[in-house]
Amino acid sequence: MSNPLPKEVVPPTAVLGDGLRLIVRFVRAHPASFLVALLGAVAFSGALVAASFVIGWVTEEVAIPILQRGEEAPLQTALVAVGGVAVLKGIAIILRRGGGAYLVYKTQQDTRNLLLEHQMDLSFSWFSRQSLGDLLSVVDVDTQQSTFIMAPLPFASGVLILLVGATAMIAFIDPWVGLAVGVGILVIAVIEVRAVDRVYPMWEYVQDLRGEVASLAHETFDGALTVKALGREDTEIDRFSAASQQLRDRLIDVNVTWEHYRVIIQALGLVLSVVVVVVGAMRVDIGAVRPGEVISIVYLLALLTFPLLFIAFILFDLAAGVAAWRRVNAVLEVDDRVAYGAEAARPAKSPAWVKGDAVSFGYGGDPVLRGVDLDIEPGTTVAVVGATAAGKSTLAMLLARLWDPEDGRLRLDGRDLRSFARSELAREVAYVPQSAFLFDDTIRENIALGVDFDDSEIVQAARTAGAHGFIGALPEGYQTVIGERGASLSGGQRQRIALARALVRQPRLLVLDDATSAVDPSVEAEILQSLKRSELPSTVLVVAYRPASIQLADEVVFVHGGRVLAHGDHDELIRSEPAYAALVRAYEEDARQVEVGQ
Repeated sequence: MSNPLPKEVVPPTAVLGDGLRLIVRFVRAHPASFLVALLGAVAFSGALVAASFVIGWVTEEVAIPILQRGEEAPLQTALVAVGGVAVLKGIAIILRRGGGAYLVYKTQQDTRNLLLEHQMDLSFSWFSRQSLGDLLSVVDVDTQQSTFIMAPLPFASGVLILLVGATAMIAFIDPWVGLAVGVGILVIAVIEVRAVDRVYPMWEYVQDLRGEVASLAHETFDGALTVKALGREDTEIDRFSAASQQLRDRLIDVNVTWEHYRVIIQALGLVLSVVVVVVGAMRVDIGAVRPGEVISIVYLLALLTFPLLFIAFILFDLAAGVAAWRRVNAVLEVDDRVAYGAEAARPAKSPAWVKGDAVSFGYGGDPVLRGVDLDIEPGTTVAVVGATAAGKSTLAMLLARLWDPEDGRLRLDGRDLRSFARSELAREVAYVPQSAFLFDDTIRENIALGVDFDDSEIVQAARTAGAHGFIGALPEGYQTVIGERGASLSGGQRQRIALARALVRQPRLLVLDDATSAVDPSVEAEILQSLKRSELPSTVLVVAYRPASIQLADEVVFVHGGRVLAHGDHDELIRSEPAYAALVRAYEEDARQVEVGQ
């Protein structure tokens, strides 16, 4: 199996350095839980050493006297000693695992919260360039992988203490044997670092593939209606299977590669044991050490076998964690933030005056809007009309500040939209898109969306939006849970709930971007008439294409080729603007064809 090379060659020292910095970052966030887990790990290592002494003492002072000579022995003392070690080990395990589990899961929670908070500060243009499945993979898989190193870390710290202590004791017994052990450990450490160098780029590729698989899954689930309608189930299954098979192969690659190194490390540990025995025997022959001291060295060396393997395991996890963290950090380092001012929303509920000065905007290519000027009087209902791709929806999104103009500015009562503090503009401007998004919750909560509105306010908003009738016919009324994205409702019903969500907030500027396109023309006309009759303190801007909806507006803004070609009364524009008149006639013809088809 081949493994593609990473885009950037990262030296093992950089991987280890990044790993240590990552560990320090996580530990500094929750030092108490790490110290608890570390205390448990150190106590557990101490209990293991104590157990060896207790077993030796029980053998010499209890078992041998009773079995060989039939003498009395301190059984109670032996039981207390053995029981004390067992209790110490139990307490140590609870502290180590409990503190470690809290450290891992709290770190994961913090990282996910940080990712979400950071992404909510980024611009909509950044989101439009991302794969949602890949972002989900970063929040879930990469976050979990990058923080998993914290689970064995406290135990690894205790093991490291055991490694250093055992090596020091061997060197204290005999420096030459200690030197042999030190050289052997150094060789094993070099091989472990080499293993990190090999598996790190492989882990980078695995994490990228996990993001791709998540993206494909999200895309397939999100487009399930289209996939099924076109009979493309097998195609999507094959596409996903190919990606998941590639991920499987790369995971096998990285694990097989690591197992090769693990076997080498384990074999070197055995070789080191033989070397120590040989060197120890030679030292006994010349009288430098006693046979009992060699036995102690061999026992201490046996204690080192597990730490050497465990540290290799930690380095393996570290390589995987750093690869995952680089994907997490790539999101955290994005600086495409929305710049906010200090302007607060006005408490007074009155229609807003909307003005645009030479507004231009493009999505990274040719301009969509060019030098647009607007002047909409407070309380006016304005229909924005134009051919497909004229820039109507773009203008609507700019007014809600989902994007910022590249040139010019948009003002609300003389205040630049960019001067508002975070979330303040949304208290004055409500935007309803064509594709209504609803949450997997009750209808009432989808309208209130976390704000404590009275039931009477919810019902009134639903009435104005033409939603109260069908809501009342549902089994649970406003308490009906509508499923993810409102799957249990029709497109028109979802749009009306989204409209009610905007109306209940009593916005000073209401922007409807083709927000009633899924309802019947007669229902749409009733909704717009209801808006005009209501006491809504709003200036209303409607992206419209149905003749009846256009005629209900007080004014029309005709957008053509990214510019406001005309602004005035509908009848006046019909007489004075040929392009507008031709577009309206085309709309009327489409409407007649729909009626004939029905």
